[in-house]
Formats: sequence, structure tokens, C-alpha cells
Amino acid sequence: MSDAETRVVVVGASLAGLRGAEALREAGFAGPLTIVGAEPHRPYDRPPLSKAVLTGEVAADATTLPNLVALEADWRLGTPATHLDRTRRLLTLASGETLPYDRLLIATGASARPWRDSAQAAFRGVHTLRGRDEAEALRRDLAAGPGHVLIIGGGFIGCEVAAACRTLGLPVTLAETGPTLLARVLGRHLGAVVGALHERLGTTLRSGVKVEALEDDGTGRVVRARLEDGSVIAADVVVVALGAVRNTAWLEGSGLAFDAGGIDCDAQGYVLDAADAPDTRIAAAGDVARFPHPLYPGRRIALEHWGHAVAQGRHAGRLLAGLAPEPYRDVPAFWSSQGGITLKSVGLTEGADGFCIARGSLKEGRFLAVYGREGRCIAAVAFDCARWLPAYADLIAEGAPFPPEPTGVDAGPFTVLPPDFPEPARKDRS
Repeated sequence: MSDAETRVVVVGASLAGLRGAEALREAGFAGPLTIVGAEPHRPYDRPPLSKAVLTGEVAADATTLPNLVALEADWRLGTPATHLDRTRRLLTLASGETLPYDRLLIATGASARPWRDSAQAAFRGVHTLRGRDEAEALRRDLAAGPGHVLIIGGGFIGCEVAAACRTLGLPVTLAETGPTLLARVLGRHLGAVVGALHERLGTTLRSGVKVEALEDDGTGRVVRARLEDGSVIAADVVVVALGAVRNTAWLEGSGLAFDAGGIDCDAQGYVLDAADAPDTRIAAAGDVARFPHPLYPGRRIALEHWGHAVAQGRHAGRLLAGLAPEPYRDVPAFWSSQGGITLKSVGLTEGADGFCIARGSLKEGRFLAVYGREGRCIAAVAFDCARWLPAYADLIAEGAPFPPEPTGVDAGPFTVLPPDFPEPARKDRS
């Protein structure tokens, strides 16, 4: 790919898109490079948005990511892609401009799942949180000292926002349809541990409830939420934290295999068309990419993890540069900071049929849990004890037997328990 006339377009001014563009340059690509972004901002760091940005410790405009490599790129920001013509190799932008490409990297990420009623979602004081502008808008409302904050959804974003609210001294209620916080990821047992943490912080938890509607004061300002059981929760700020939807709608008519859960890729990282054949001119990376992983056979996975966006973005850049790297197989890793406690994980817990506490103890609040499926280790989650995690990451990468062999002075014998994941939620998750 040394031809100076070869044109590469990166769709998505994201972490994955940025690192992918840098990998192209590092691999020796010297041709024209264009980076398209739906937002008006250069790529920025998302983890602080639900934590330090909300508490005011970090300004939203201070989250811009550094360029690690001189890109010499043409930036087209604030104008999302709206159509892809693979026959003519043309990308159309919302501005009406068309961009020709020879190689294309799709890194359009995901957007926050909106509240299901668009009129209620437009009430003043109702927020979602995914992007920088959303974080800044929520920060302003929190800084104004609301009387009560309601968070709908007890996933990682909901938990992090709740912890930020308590840091600010704000009354907050966290409403979750499941039996505990993070039950879909950790199961009921460890989800209850997270719930106890938030209760100690002063958050009011409402588990096993569904918000039916948001109500305003007659002027368009949210004042309460009505639950399915008829009860109400007063709130002048509401944060809808119901997960994410991948940004794939613009691919309609492209002939590629995609849906709201992501765009399908092969093991190398090339996108697949509707006939399941790879388009070797186009790669995908980051939240939007759904790909096979050797540790989790029989399905394609899509990940929203920071480290994954970096690694897969770099992989895709090298792939489009013609370096033909090995199939992408990095072990998924994730972290979350909540009320002074750091949760770190490796692997994916989905589908686990058992877990055990391999290090530390639940009573002390510092422990490491290992999840297994069909007799092999598939994931590990550390609560405030990340120093133990690398050894278990290696076990997961190896597909080591579960439960793992006891090691260390405080390990074993292990008691294996069912994770007790709840039944899958309805598609609207609201």
C-alpha cells in the first residue's frame, strides 16, 4: 500500500479510528488519509465522562486524546457519514459531499440507547451519556444542585454516574429492572456485592422495577418518573442508562452484514457482505465491530472496552496497510471505578455456568472471582485487587481448566457456585 495515490478514509473520529489511522502511518502508508467524524470534536477519551467530568475534576474539553503519530490527515468533523456505495467506492457525508476511497476503516462506535418515548426524552433534565457534549450537559445540571437524581439502568454507566452524584452530595435513586446491579454481567451474587457498595455510598436502590413513563411539570421540565407498579419517584434530573446502540444505520443499502448490534467481520477484521464474504477493502474496529473470537466460539462478539478499541484499531490499521497480521485474538479487558472501588475484568462472563472466589474474601471487599464454562476458565473479575488479575488473564487465554488450581497462601479449596444470571431482558430494555 505504498502507492501515494491510494486513498484511505476512516469513518469515525473515535479512539479506535485514531489508533487505526496511526497504525496505518506507522506501517508506512504515505497516501491521502481522511478522517470523518459525526461530532465536531477531535477524538477524545470516554472513561472520564461518567466519572471525573461529572464531578468537575476534569473539564469535558480536556479529554482530547493525544496523537501518538503525525497523521497529516484531512479531518472532516461534525458531518457524519450517511451512505456507502461499495461499487463506486464512494462515501457520502451529511453535508452532501462524497469522498472516494480505496481502503476504508469503519470505527463509528455506538450511541446511548435513548428513552423509548421521544417526547419524554426531550424533557429538560433528561439525559443520556455517551459523548462529550452529553457529559457536559449533565455536568451542568448536576452542578446546579438538583433536588433528586434518578438513574434508569444499573449497568456500568448507571453505577458510575450514581457514584459521581454521591461524590457531589446529591440524593440519587438507581432503578434497575434486574434483581441486582450489574446482574447481567456479574450474576446475582456479585451484583449484590456492587449493590451493597452503592447503598453504603448513600444511593437508594430500586431493583426489580421498571420505569413506565417520565412526567413533566407542564412546562417541559421533568419532575417525576412513574413506575409500572404505580409508584412514583420525584426527580428533576433523570439519566437514562440503558446501554448502547451501534452506529450502523448509515450502512443501509451498502450490502454489508449489519444490524443495531454491530457490523459483522471475519477473523482478520474485514467486514462481511450479506453473502458472508469479506470485503478486503474495508475493515472495522472498536464498539461497532462484531467479530469471532477463538476463546468464545460459535458466535460473534462486539465489545465496548477502551483497551479493545486501541488494540483492534491498531490491528485494523495494519490490516489495511497490507501487513496481514494474525487474526485478532486479544483477551477482552475492562475496568470501572465506583465510589473509590475499582472493578477490573478480563474475558467475558456471558454463558458462564459457574464461578468461584479464587483470591481474597467477600467479607473484606477485596477479592477475585473466576468464571468458568464447560470446564474451562472464561473470565475473571477483580474487586480492588488488580495485582492478581494478570495471572488469571493468562489462564483464560490458555483455556485452562475450571475451577483453577489453587495457588498462593490464601487460595483454595474453591467452592463453585452458579453465577445466577437473570433471564435476558426484553429488547427495549426500558
